This record gives sequence, structure tokens and C-alpha cells, in this order.
Amino acid sequence: MEQYRMEPGRVHPIGTTVDDTGVNFAIFSAHAEKIELCIFDEQGDKELKRFVLPECEHNIWHGFLKGAKAGLVYGYRVYGPYRPEFGHRFNHHKLLLDPYAKALKGNFSWSERHFAYNIHDAKTDLSFDDRDNADVMLKAVVMDASAPLIPRKPFAWKNTVIYEGHVKGLTALNPKVPEALRGSFLGISHPAMIAHYRAIGITTIELLPVQQFVSEQFLTDKKLSNYWGYNSLAFFVPHKDYLNQHQIRDFQRMVDELHQAGFEVLIDVVYNHTCEGNRLGPTLSFRGIDNHSYYRLNPAEPRYYINDTGCGNTINISHPRVLQMVMDSLRYWVQVMGVDGFRFDLATILGRELHGFDKSNGFLDAVLQDPILSSVKVIAEPWDIGPGGYQLGGFPSPWSEWNDRYRDTMRRYWRGDKGLLPEFARRIHGSSDIFEHSGRQPFASINFLCSHDGNTLRDLVSFQERHNEANGENNRDGHSDNFAHNHGIEGETTDSAILSVRLRQIKNMMATLMLSQGVPMILAGDEIGRTQKGNNNAYCQDNEINWLNWDEDALYAKELKLFTASLSELRKRFSMLTHDRFIHKDDKKSAVDIIWYHPSGFEMQKDHWHSHHAATLGYLIHEKAPDSPSLLCLFHAGSEPIEFQLPEIDTIQHWQVMIDTTASAESKEVQNIPAERKITMAPFSTIVLLNNCL
Repeated sequence: MEQYRMEPGRVHPIGTTVDDTGVNFAIFSAHAEKIELCIFDEQGDKELKRFVLPECEHNIWHGFLKGAKAGLVYGYRVYGPYRPEFGHRFNHHKLLLDPYAKALKGNFSWSERHFAYNIHDAKTDLSFDDRDNADVMLKAVVMDASAPLIPRKPFAWKNTVIYEGHVKGLTALNPKVPEALRGSFLGISHPAMIAHYRAIGITTIELLPVQQFVSEQFLTDKKLSNYWGYNSLAFFVPHKDYLNQHQIRDFQRMVDELHQAGFEVLIDVVYNHTCEGNRLGPTLSFRGIDNHSYYRLNPAEPRYYINDTGCGNTINISHPRVLQMVMDSLRYWVQVMGVDGFRFDLATILGRELHGFDKSNGFLDAVLQDPILSSVKVIAEPWDIGPGGYQLGGFPSPWSEWNDRYRDTMRRYWRGDKGLLPEFARRIHGSSDIFEHSGRQPFASINFLCSHDGNTLRDLVSFQERHNEANGENNRDGHSDNFAHNHGIEGETTDSAILSVRLRQIKNMMATLMLSQGVPMILAGDEIGRTQKGNNNAYCQDNEINWLNWDEDALYAKELKLFTASLSELRKRFSMLTHDRFIHKDDKKSAVDIIWYHPSGFEMQKDHWHSHHAATLGYLIHEKAPDSPSLLCLFHAGSEPIEFQLPEIDTIQHWQVMIDTTASAESKEVQNIPAERKITMAPFSTIVLLNNCL
């Protein structure tokens, strides 16, 4: 330690900055009285020395450790009042992780010593615990990060097809990925995975949380884990369990390889809460550095947290320094780690001011004007459990939003619910009723049928009830109504008739997704028939319930992979399916037209739309230029066959069958149908026809 000397440092940038002579340390705390920098050995096991940060300017504590280099292992101890009733929870006996940490050393394990209060004291969080937690706490590592090698080549929103997956779950069971890479960042970009992405036609991989998270103690006690990762601890750090050995470079290499192969990378980020939980949670970082600034507290009783997240606390993004941390983190993941955009968990919280959600609030405005972030894709999950928390359609341009009304409408329509034709058509149309009023485009709608949260497509047609017993909550967790239908038997079966209709229903929903205006998002595994055995809340299952089964002979696997590929090719081939404006009939400004058809072959009339029992609809979409292609898409969610009269169109003599969910995707037979014919549609089926102009 003799080679190190602490001197006054610099306020900016916050975090650690390496130069030829040492390392600058800067950390924000508005209410601290003293901050100590704690230096550890290379393994992070033994604390070697403490240095007091000598200066504080504008609530930034800083010091320059002369002689220090990249690789130094460190943590902080922050001194100040322990007055929970006033919102202050300082406890210098607890080693704290730097909010700007870029890499970690050591392992985290749960201990009573992580809590700032004595958990056995009857006064609960008003007591004070003076035991040290350093030996069971993660430490930060000083890093000198460099930018990724391969520049981003983003896809236009209209051409984007998102594939939502979990870093571990995607490759844990893939025999084509080397065992050492399975479940890691580098497994995601292995050539075997890239070949699969290409085969199914996706453009963009969206990864569940990759920022460092920890599992809640109650899950660890039950020998479960927070598999999904929505329990953040460090917003700049790639999650340790997904790394092989090279910390930051593993993630950068994954992004480089995916960019080189022509794919985008989006990451799911959780800036709405942290893993420190409610007032009875541990003190690991933000709570011990400046609880009153980092979290939203109850103004009347600052001992308690505002819990708009349902996870115990809510990050106070209205505070300028907390907002700065989030913005710095986002820019870091773009500029240094190379990602192409973000999906924001519970994004309504990020747009909430004291008076409620405001689409012109500080964070949303900051993203809009930022020279780095304004050029990447940003997607909102537009709801939370707070007041006024449901904000679908409420985010400003250029945000896109997860469209749960699309999800629920499509599930209900294909389940056979009645009276849904108008809603079904609006969702196919891109949900213009939700987004167009504010001048937004179809890509504002992220259309999805399934996501990590809920059933897989196969389970939607196989289970009507949730089956979450493995979660250890007596099957009380998860959604109770998934708009699912098991088609006669709950769960797995060998009944060929039931298996046939289930396969057709999966294909119907996948076809609808890819034929809708807006941006489709496919849940990883739906294209190969993945099942979670009816578990619709598999957040804590780090096992085969969540891991993709890559057995090519598994039920539905080959057929669905080929079918998904054919849909992607159709969407890519015909740009009218990805038009960059909402398409309205007889819109003279549009190069594309759309017409809705009744099974009689005539255009839909008002009484057709409001026929409660109607379950059949067609639409013709075509470019207005002479000799341009036309697609006729027919949907039938009835339980009995129906005849659909093809509409009379002077320029069309024959139709070519492009998609038929009753047929095998392996069939190469080209089927042409005279334009004047009636088509008999099987129960629960979709047919897509192409005119013969091409």
C-alpha cells in the first residue's frame, strides 16, 4: 500500500477513471458526512487499507489515488446519520458497491450482516447493526474499458423482427454450442446460434436483464433463484454468471460477433427499482450511500418507500444525480458495450413526476435530446402498479411500446371468443387507434403474443390453468387468466386430433403476428414449440422449465421452425407488410391500400363488423402501382368449416397459396387457385394468397 497516495481528485466523471499516474474516484452523496475508499487484495478477500476521500464538491466526493491501476479491487464505506424516520440509513460497517462499478470481484452470499439493522431486534429497521459484511459482499474492480470493434448497423424499425430470449436459457441445452460457452454471453453469438437466427429470419436479439443482479433471499432459501434478472444491483456491470473470464470483453465480443453477422442487440434494463427492497431489505449500495436521494420515499413518513414497482422500492429518477446515473449507464451500454437499444422494464415509472405520468418529463426529454441515445431503439413496457400506471400509447415519439392489447386480442380471437372482429382488425392494422393520434407510426407498436412473463405459445394451446407449483407459492402466483384454451385435455397428450389443432393454433397466432403492421416480437423457443409445462410465472426456475430444448425431433420443432422461416421470408419479400405509415383505405397519400372482406367476397359493412358471432375476416393489402403484388389474408377462428368466396378483382385470374396453417410447412407444392373460387377454410385456420402478377 505504500505506493498509493490519496490526493484531491476531480468531480467528473463520476465513477473511476484511469490515467498514467493513478485512478480518480468520484461518488455522489448529498447527505454523507465522510466516505472511505476500501482497497482489497486481488481476490477481493482481504481488506488492505482505507483512504478517506478528501474533497466534496456539488455533493460529489472525490479523490485521486496516485499509483493505482486498472484491476484494483475496491468498495466504499459511507458515514452519516442512521435515522430511518428521516430517510437516512447510513451504516459505515457495511461495505457498499460503487453505483458506477464496471466489473466485479468475489461472490455474493446472503447474510444477516448485509442488513443495516439488527434483524432480531424488536424495533426492526430502527435498530443498528455494527457487524462487517465485507467477506460476503461483491467488490468493484477498476476497469479501463475500450469500445467494441464492429460498428452498429441498425435496422429500420419497419424491417425489425425481435427475438426475446434469456442469455442462459437460449444455449444451456444446445448440443451445437460448446459446453464451456453454454449459458454465457459468448454462447449467444456462437455460429450455431447465428445459424438459427438466420434460419428463422429475425433481425434483432432482445436479451432479458444482463446488468448485474442478485437473487432475493427468500428464493435462495427455497433453493430457487431470480432467473429472469429483474433485481438489479449494478447498472454498468455485465452479469457475472454469464461471463466466461474476460469481464467487459466477453459482452463486447458477443455484440461484435452478432453485429458482424448482421444482427442487432437490445437489452432489457431495470431502472425502476433495485435489489435492496423495502425498508427491511439489505444495505448493499444505494441505500447506504444516500437513501434519501436514490429512492422515492413517502413524504409523510420517509422511513417508508414508495412502491410503484411492486418490488419494495422505486428509484428516484427525478433527482438530477440519479437521472445522471441512469443516462450515464445507458450511454455506456451503447458507446462502450455496443448495444443497439433498450427495452425499459416498468417504464411508466421513468416518466412519472410528483403529479403523475408526464410524457414530457425529465427522463423522456433527456433521452429524446441525447446525441447518443436518440439514435438507438427505445422500447417501453408502458405500465406499472402505481397511480395512473397504465400508459399504453402515452409515450412520445420515437418510443415504441409493448402492446398488451395486441397480445390479449389475438389470444382471445384465436381462442374463439366472440365479438372481436373490430378489435382484431385494429390490432392487425398496427393499432392506429392507440398510436396514430399523436403522429406516431406503426413501429410504435411492439406486437407480441408471448413474452418471458407468461405462457409460451405451445402452453397457450395446451393449458387453460396455470401450473406454477414448482415456484413454491402454492400455485397462487402468476396471472390467473391467460386467454388460453387446451382444446380438450389439460397438458400433454398423445391424442392426434388435439395435437393437430394445437399445432394449427400455434401457426395461426404466429402467422397473425407476422402479418400485422407494427414490429413483431417472437418469444425465443416459440418457433420450436417450447413448453414451460404450464408455468406462467417461471421467473425463479433456472432449469429445463426455462431452458430451450434444442432436440430437433421434439414435438412441433421442425414444423414450426420451417413455418416461422416462411413467414419471415414473406414479411421481408413484401414491403407492404412493413409499411412505414398507417394504411387507410383510399388514402391518396399512401402507396399502399387495404380492403377488409367478408366471407361472402364483398367488402365488410357496418353490420358485418358488429355481428357478434362472426369469427372470419379477410383483408387485401396491395401496392397501388400497376402490376404490383396483392396479398389476400384470410383468418377463421370458428370451430366449424366455412366457405370464403374470393373477392372479384378484375386484374386477378389466379391466386397462389403462400401460407396455409392446415398444410405442412415442409411441402414444396405450389398451389394455384382460380380467382372466382370459394375456399373452404378448416376450423381455426389461416390462408395467405398472392396474386399472379409476379
